[in-house]
Amino acid sequence: MTNSTNYENATAEIAGYSVQQIADLGTKISAWGVHALRFSTVTVLGWIGAMKFTAYEAGAIKGLVESSPLVSWLYSVLSVQGVSNLIGTTEIITALLIAFGAKFPKAALLGALAAVATFLVTFSFLFTAPGWEPSLGGFPALSVVPGQFLLKDIVLLAGAVFLAGNALSKIADEAA
Repeated sequence: MTNSTNYENATAEIAGYSVQQIADLGTKISAWGVHALRFSTVTVLGWIGAMKFTAYEAGAIKGLVESSPLVSWLYSVLSVQGVSNLIGTTEIITALLIAFGAKFPKAALLGALAAVATFLVTFSFLFTAPGWEPSLGGFPALSVVPGQFLLKDIVLLAGAVFLAGNALSKIADEAA
């Protein structure tokens, strides 16, 4: 028996389960993963969006927004609380679109694309806000706030991209 045959025999059955059973389990877990990703993204966007309506959060994001060439101009149009309310409203609408996307793929796509834009902007703050920790020698050492706080947006961005792709697949399936 060759090494190749040994490998094929070992992988044909894993821990008493057939390869097909394991593949089926993987499909089920992936389907649950999509729902978990949708729910967690909705929770993060909805919760953070609702917080934007407080004076505390409006003040907390002021430095991030002011340092950004993408959104700093908003303060020339709206007050600190007005900018925070606008961002919060956008985040809540995005969360609702993603939530409705469980039933309506076009809403999911719109919400996921809005989430991609949101997380791209917030992730960009990592490069525009003072986030490098000088006591540790600067780059690449991140401060806790805003540096490490903003770093999570890479994962949220990836999740939003995945949800957009998932919505496109569902839209295509409906059209077929």
